[in-house]
Amino acid sequence: MFDMLRKANTALDAAEVQQDDVKPLLAALEEFDEIFGVLKDDDQPKMKTILDWARAQGRENEISPELLEIAGAAQLADEQINQKLAQMEAARKARNFKASDALRAELTAEGIIVENTKDGVRWRRK
Repeated sequence: MFDMLRKANTALDAAEVQQDDVKPLLAALEEFDEIFGVLKDDDQPKMKTILDWARAQGRENEISPELLEIAGAAQLADEQINQKLAQMEAARKARNFKASDALRAELTAEGIIVENTKDGVRWRRK
């Protein structure tokens, strides 16, 4: 899988990927994710469920700091973050910098780091 992705990225960088190549590449990634479930960022809700269970069982003393950090961080789903970024971009284009800054501050408060790059806006969780 990693060799395929490395070759695909190299081909993309060299503009050698044809439209007919995209569908089989995506199908391989989807099949890989169906088996291993590693491409979708869904750890936070699972960790929150575990944390809620531990608290309900009265096992707070067994909760690791790492679990607390993962379960407490990133309350926003990826889709919500992308929506807020789209709103932020629309506000910037409308020259409403106050609204754009407010959205960025909201994301930052939720543990989201927003980076403006030459290729567009990127984000990651703290």
